[in-house]
Amino acid sequence: MKGASRIFANSVAGKEVMDINGGVIGEVENLIFDIKTGQIIDIVIKPDSKLPKGKYKEENKFILIPFGSVSAVKDVIVVDNSSIDRK
Repeated sequence: MKGASRIFANSVAGKEVMDINGGVIGEVENLIFDIKTGQIIDIVIKPDSKLPKGKYKEENKFILIPFGSVSAVKDVIVVDNSSIDRK
């Protein structure tokens, strides 16, 4: 997310994640950081039960969404699906 303000990891835990069209993707479970740079690489999401399987990169029971695809962090996290490498 370019030009992002500072946010705390615990403030995004449990937030709902939606795509730019308003579709529910799931809920933030965790964040993956690059230990050398401290930058967020991926958001670990507990997927919504109605989310189609195989639409996103999966890891165990979670899906991973690159932090670079996040377009907004407010009451919900908004993701631009067009910039996600799905596998």
